[in-house]
Amino acid sequence: MYEQILYEVDDPIATITLNRPEVLNAWTSRMGAEVKHAVAAAEADKRVVAIVITGAGRGFCAGADLKGLKSLSEGGGLDEVPAELAGADPGDPGVGDDFRGAYTYLLSVRKPVIAAINGPVAGMAVPIALCADVRFASDRAVFTTAFSQRGLVAEWGIAWLLPRLVGPAHALDLLFSSRKIDADEACRLGLVNRVLPHDELLGFVNDYVREIGERCSPASMMIMKRQVYQQLAASLGPSEKEAVKLMVESFKRPDFREGVTSFLDKRPPKFERI
Repeated sequence: MYEQILYEVDDPIATITLNRPEVLNAWTSRMGAEVKHAVAAAEADKRVVAIVITGAGRGFCAGADLKGLKSLSEGGGLDEVPAELAGADPGDPGVGDDFRGAYTYLLSVRKPVIAAINGPVAGMAVPIALCADVRFASDRAVFTTAFSQRGLVAEWGIAWLLPRLVGPAHALDLLFSSRKIDADEACRLGLVNRVLPHDELLGFVNDYVREIGERCSPASMMIMKRQVYQQLAASLGPSEKEAVKLMVESFKRPDFREGVTSFLDKRPPKFERI
């Protein structure tokens, strides 16, 4: 049923590719619905340890489709989402409503979400990319928030997401100016985790997922992801107390026993998938 994305599972990786390369994968309501539907499928698939989101062609995503923006500027609305896509609801409701928004739902997904940023990313695609847990970028990637140059505001939660990655001064610089920054500057600011030669990006990301799939507990990663996001707005005391509680609970799970036993046996662990 997907028209604007590609979806592929190659154990332990689910890859979602934004697939409108002729318009730099410009975002539409249908694309958003297809991505959400595919994320739900990947989250429910025990073959999948992590979900990779990337773009087809030379760009990651140019932001909102210009036809949609023109319609909105003239008082029109957005395209309707097909009924067969509308019911997807990925993520853990227990993380809280703060992480269940239009695109921030990615923060509540029970598996790691990795953005493989293969080229330009602009406008609303920036906060979407920031909702990934980890970001790796091609050395051809270019970033611009673009909102101020379109008479818009800090959309889709970027006013919360961006300062937590780069600090308020850098965030306001990028939002005020809408200036373009290359992958190296994005890495220096903390916007991405690492920059790779363009032709090595997807290979590196796939190897990263295979590595965590072989060595790391999916249940542990799920719980740690929830801890990090829920505790961004918490003070240290409650955060530390919750960590102790979760640690004691982890002692009773089979993953703890397997993690210790495999280390002592000098063999790779065999953790249960989620």
